[in-house]
Amino acid sequence: MTRLEEMTRTFKSVPEKIKAFLRRQRWKQALIFFFFVLLSLGFWMLQSLQQDYEIELSIPVRYKNVPPEIAFTPVPPKEIKVKVKDKGSVLLNYTFGRQFIPIEVDLHNTLPEGGEYKVGVKEIQSDILKQLLSSTVLESLEPSSLVLTYAQRRKKEVPVVFYGEIKPKAGFFLSDSVRLEPAKVEVYASTAVLDTLRYVRTEWFEAGEVKRPLSHLVNLQLPEGAAVSPDVVMLYANVEEYTEKSLEIPVTCPDLPAHLTLRTFPPQVKVTCNVPLSRFKQLEADDLAIDLRFADLEQDTTGYVPVSITKKPDWVKHILLTPDRVEFILEQNNQVP
Repeated sequence: MTRLEEMTRTFKSVPEKIKAFLRRQRWKQALIFFFFVLLSLGFWMLQSLQQDYEIELSIPVRYKNVPPEIAFTPVPPKEIKVKVKDKGSVLLNYTFGRQFIPIEVDLHNTLPEGGEYKVGVKEIQSDILKQLLSSTVLESLEPSSLVLTYAQRRKKEVPVVFYGEIKPKAGFFLSDSVRLEPAKVEVYASTAVLDTLRYVRTEWFEAGEVKRPLSHLVNLQLPEGAAVSPDVVMLYANVEEYTEKSLEIPVTCPDLPAHLTLRTFPPQVKVTCNVPLSRFKQLEADDLAIDLRFADLEQDTTGYVPVSITKKPDWVKHILLTPDRVEFILEQNNQVP
């Protein structure tokens, strides 16, 4: 008998051995025993859930309409620890099946001039009891009241800087730089923070495969303890499909002395670039320039000089010059130096 046949016979016999094991009297007795153990455990749990217990719950706190010109000192609590008492089945529902609505503290037109605002225990209890079942007993709160102390902050207007990456789809480009509105925001913070603050960045924003103009609300990154107005800005990115265009651009030297004449070979360079479809007809030779510096021509000993674009609209991309070097000659003319 081959090894393969032995392995096949062994695998075929495994289900039969399992069936034979399960038919044994001892195994049947063990299954019956475990069944009654589980049944007893279930009855015990049901009985236990009918008894009273105490647990601690966390109720979130949300502060609305906080004036940007004030700063809390210290930072107010973001949650209230609540100790409640009820039957185990009810408490199990609180722990695993219920999400509590935040207690809202609305500070709109309610802050006194004294630098302190208090939310009493009765107010907090009322908001919490609305979310508890009538059988639940509220044992304690921590903190039992909210005492908000605050101070005035200085104000400074700073520019907003885009932080992120926008990746147009193949064949598309950003025809303009990313624009943010408003371009500047007012930041409220302590003197120490504002003295070193030069700008505010947006939160990281990334978009890929973009093929049309994009607009999106983005939040701002702020130093600890600072507030901003407004707290979001609108991002605009003008993404357009691009096409290729070629123009012949003359090579010039604006600072060439009057008594000299510059001759280049060739006199014009072919410029191939990508432009938005909407501006294809708008781009003309006068919008581009290839200017040489006289100092570079004076110092050159080879008679050849590299050329590059010295003027172009921002929306012109991926420029290729043919050729990228030109031969030149400087000749004396009749004008007096």
